[in-house]
Amino acid sequence: MRYFIGNWKMFGIPKSINILRKINSFYSKDKNRKKYRVIMTPPYTLIESYAKYFKNKKIFIGSQNCYQKDQFSSNTAGVSPYMLRSVGAKYTLIGHSDNRGEGDSDLMLKNKVRFALKNNLKVVFCIGENKIEKKNNKTLIVLKKQLTKVLERKFNKNNIIVAYEPIWSIGTGKIPTAIELSTTILHIKNVLKNIFKESPAVLYGGSVDGGTVEIFKKIREIDGFLIGGASKSSKKFIDIIKNYYR
Repeated sequence: MRYFIGNWKMFGIPKSINILRKINSFYSKDKNRKKYRVIMTPPYTLIESYAKYFKNKKIFIGSQNCYQKDQFSSNTAGVSPYMLRSVGAKYTLIGHSDNRGEGDSDLMLKNKVRFALKNNLKVVFCIGENKIEKKNNKTLIVLKKQLTKVLERKFNKNNIIVAYEPIWSIGTGKIPTAIELSTTILHIKNVLKNIFKESPAVLYGGSVDGGTVEIFKKIREIDGFLIGGASKSSKKFIDIIKNYYR
């Protein structure tokens, strides 16, 4: 199974559902549709209405983040995994570099993963090194630490996906070389095997579009993509899928 996951970040209003309708229309007719899954993570404000619309369709709706507590609490603006599941979310991103940059610690991330899984959300756990870490050849060390400090063997690996997003690549147009990416994804899978005995799916994110996917699809270790800017356009998102299977 391959995954094409869109992260809308701070984008979208109710009528933006037309983007997903077009993607769903393509997906429903695509001869390769049984080979992959489409997941979209709009802002909190759109999750319930989008999840309701796509409940019996081909697209899964998820969240971009969740709070590190289980159900209800006194934390202003917190949205718990329980609350997300109650409005129809099936997945949640956890550990995106944006949230790490805003202060998400390893302990916070572990609690997010734990409570998301407890509430039957599938977790897309994001990891990635910054420009300085890459320059100092710390990529593999950083990624191993990000994985081992948060993920535990007792977690259900069947409900976990890992997304590798090098921070220096997000939105820059710069991407790792094929050799770098193959080596890095293989390293991630080996670390995950040490945690879970088997590796969950590992995705790549960072300047993924209809052009770069032609390079990425040749790297057999990659199980799918976490897509940022291109997911806000039905044409660009569909082009990624088309070019992957071309």
